[in-house]
Amino acid sequence: MAPDRRPRRGAPRKGEPGARERILAAASRLFYQEGIRAVGVDTVIAESGVAKASFYRTFQSKDALIEAFVTERDRLFWLWWDNTVDERSDDPLAMLDALLAGVARQIEHPDYRGCPFLNTATEFPDNTHPGRIVARANKDELRRRLTELCTRVGVANPEHVGAQLFLLINGAYAAGQMASDSDLSSTLVSAAHNLISPPSTSVAPSQQRRKAPPRSKG
Repeated sequence: MAPDRRPRRGAPRKGEPGARERILAAASRLFYQEGIRAVGVDTVIAESGVAKASFYRTFQSKDALIEAFVTERDRLFWLWWDNTVDERSDDPLAMLDALLAGVARQIEHPDYRGCPFLNTATEFPDNTHPGRIVARANKDELRRRLTELCTRVGVANPEHVGAQLFLLINGAYAAGQMASDSDLSSTLVSAAHNLISPPSTSVAPSQQRRKAPPRSKG
């Protein structure tokens, strides 16, 4: 009797991605579109086409899958960031403009369902949850990179302006699903430029008080 050469249920055919890639692709799509808590393991298994035993050999728990999902989103985010800035390595202000325009394109995409890192942090308030830990690390790195970019631009207080840009970007991500701005890109860029000014024109808050006009003589 000839051996059965049909692929086992859940086993990829030649040239197809392996179980981990299929599970992660299905989870990434479902978690982002429907919410992490709303999607059960059985749904991911059915969507990915793997056997349940194969799933648990790959991911010991749903929390492990969530961590892998957020980690992959983090990797893709920084890959996009690095590709964007590398093309403009000699012009930090052009880097910032390109990054903000890219954020706007993400938000304007018809499949946009919010920032995956903010979404994860909202769904899992426990600071020890592995998904939240990865999401928090992404935001910490975002703030660090924005501060570094402000230093390169030459702003007087890069940490302060970097924090403002951090809030600007995350505010756009959070409000993006309800945004009605037809030109979000230019709005973000102009808002950022309002925060950044050359060192020669920067004025510390304590120096912004108007001096009293001198009294006239006579």
